[in-house]
Amino acid sequence: MNAQFVVHSHIDVTDALARLYLFLAQSIDRCLNEDARISYPEAELQSHLAATRATVLNMLSVNQVVKAKVEQECHRVCSLVLTCLTDGAAQAGVLEALKAERDVLKHKTMALSDLLAIFRAA
Repeated sequence: MNAQFVVHSHIDVTDALARLYLFLAQSIDRCLNEDARISYPEAELQSHLAATRATVLNMLSVNQVVKAKVEQECHRVCSLVLTCLTDGAAQAGVLEALKAERDVLKHKTMALSDLLAIFRAA
């Protein structure tokens, strides 16, 4: 069976990854900040996150190693958010882990945004 892969443009992949990391960061922000929780409806955020995640994973299907890394990262962040929202907000370890993940996502988003700007200017 031949697997047919679609190769997406660098701009599309970079843009989709930046959006995914932004939505993951917003999920974390909802745990860490009451104003963020109120200002962005949960159902809308989850809808955007799920759609973007599916798009990114489809784009990354040409490289299973990178796809697996992104899947693991999404799972890790979503698990921490779920723990925080159910009963973990009182646990300092969960909050520290969320803050650490938030910092990583911030740096990745900034790097991808810069790369996207360069791709679009070329």
